[in-house]
Amino acid sequence: MKKLMFSSVGLLLIALAFLAFNMFSSLALTDTRLDLTEQKLYTISAGTQKILGELDEPINLYFFYSDKATKDVVQLRNYARRVEEMLKAYEREADGKLKLHIVDPEPFSEDEDRAAQFGLQAVPLNQSGDQVYFGLAGTNSVDDTQVIPFFPLDHEEFLEYDISRLVQSLAKPELPVVGVLSTLPLNGGFDMASQQPTSPWMVMEDLRQQFKVESLKPGLDRIPETVSVLLLVHPKNLPQPTLYAIDQFVLRGGKLLVFVDPYSEADHSMPMPGEMGGADKASDLDPLFKAWGLRMVPDKVLGDGSYAMAVSMGQGQRAVRHAAWLNLPKNAIDQSDVSTAGLENITVATAGILEPVEGAKTHFTPLIHSSQYAMPFDAQRFAMLQNPESLIRELQPTGERYAVAARISGPAQSAFPNGIEGQKDGLKEAASINVIAVADTDMLTDRMWVQVQEMFGQRVPQPWADNGSFAINALDNLAGSDALISVRSRGRFSRPFTVVEAIQRDAEVQFREKEEALQTQLNATEQKLAALQQKQDPSKVLELTPEQQATVQQFIQERVKLRKELREVRYQLNANIEALGRTLKLANIVLVPALLTLGVLALGLWRRRRHA
Repeated sequence: MKKLMFSSVGLLLIALAFLAFNMFSSLALTDTRLDLTEQKLYTISAGTQKILGELDEPINLYFFYSDKATKDVVQLRNYARRVEEMLKAYEREADGKLKLHIVDPEPFSEDEDRAAQFGLQAVPLNQSGDQVYFGLAGTNSVDDTQVIPFFPLDHEEFLEYDISRLVQSLAKPELPVVGVLSTLPLNGGFDMASQQPTSPWMVMEDLRQQFKVESLKPGLDRIPETVSVLLLVHPKNLPQPTLYAIDQFVLRGGKLLVFVDPYSEADHSMPMPGEMGGADKASDLDPLFKAWGLRMVPDKVLGDGSYAMAVSMGQGQRAVRHAAWLNLPKNAIDQSDVSTAGLENITVATAGILEPVEGAKTHFTPLIHSSQYAMPFDAQRFAMLQNPESLIRELQPTGERYAVAARISGPAQSAFPNGIEGQKDGLKEAASINVIAVADTDMLTDRMWVQVQEMFGQRVPQPWADNGSFAINALDNLAGSDALISVRSRGRFSRPFTVVEAIQRDAEVQFREKEEALQTQLNATEQKLAALQQKQDPSKVLELTPEQQATVQQFIQERVKLRKELREVRYQLNANIEALGRTLKLANIVLVPALLTLGVLALGLWRRRRHA
């Protein structure tokens, strides 16, 4: 047997067996996958599996990708391969209910015309005019269409969510119903000062383009069964039956987006008898929040010296920074949650502070938060505020980052475990709820995020902040099924060389310090030369005195020395990276095989001794 193994015939048989195994695995084991990535990036989540398992009718997906045009664009081709693998995994998981079509829309072809009909966007590839299609279109049995116009490379962690959302939209094409309950004039009202009707808030007009909106009255005692998402804006002084209706709606699986406020500047209602300061402008869901594991800090407005907005004090006056009107940048917004990912800035005015309740079973995830240069102000302070600049002078940062918006999920108890009068048989608890709470209502007003112009009788919005996008994204996310909400972000697929990047950053800091030192000494020497030349005879400008010659010589020597140090820093940068590379190569090429060899030898020696 040993002679056969080492003979030419034996080697040929081994080669044939290897080829046969590869052929067999490529044909019979096409659905077999082993995902060893840390976050299981190449494994379809349980939420997606549930969506695909509930498909009742076939769905066609058309993946349009300009394969030939992007043969030299390595990064795009790698991502396209990732998208294609994901789509094929969807097709396998759907068990015949989903059909994938991969299309390369070459220029001036019928495939390109079809991509354009679907509404896919062609992106310019180079200056010669070549264009690239990289999008997805889907259709169902009644010819409803959903598209992803283009797969952005910086949105890869949400790839599964985007595809699953498209599939679910085709499986359930009816528009989700958003029930809106508010004590503010979201749909327009009447301005007593101008004696003119006011237009609906722009966020409501955007809302009606993507959802079916049902207006609800504050005194209701049950949320209609048709409502899948409830939008509460400034729920002030709600009666107990309405609070109980909201409680039961959330416990039975309804999704909630709620905007509360410790001091709503959009609230122009008359104060209640006995109220003073800003109490009449506050709203809260305290009994419900407490049952869900969070609270809004009562009577406190968030101030932030780092994100304070500049506001105008009137015509001809200088702008001042308002510590309670905040322009929150990208690093204050959670980029890992679907509802806030990709948003660049959000503005709030006299916002509140949300925090988890100690011992709560729900999970509190901050979506929007302040900087560490923040502190709470008393809400009553803003009722008589004349000069916002005084807030900056009073600001004493606590070093804490306060949450303005948060997602609350997980098991929760009813705020009314014994029910209310006339309704005693309600739900007592829920295994999982999904609520997004925001401690500001002013962020939805037009003045805080959009400029609206009238053109030919149409209102044309020009957003300058992402407040509207946040509200729509949150509702869109909540309007999906629990399975879709569970998909969310899957983590980053790119795995950078963090050690190499750290070495480069450290060396570049040293390089900049040396460069700045050189430039400072160059400037000082040139100033000294200029001062010496001013003292000498103008007719002898080109003649250098012994003092000047010594200074120039000293400058030249110093410059040579510093340039040598700069070269050394740059060399050290590359040397450290190369040393790390040599270490990794040594480990991969020598150390690992050596360890395996020693392991095999040790195993063989152990077997010999055992047989002996």
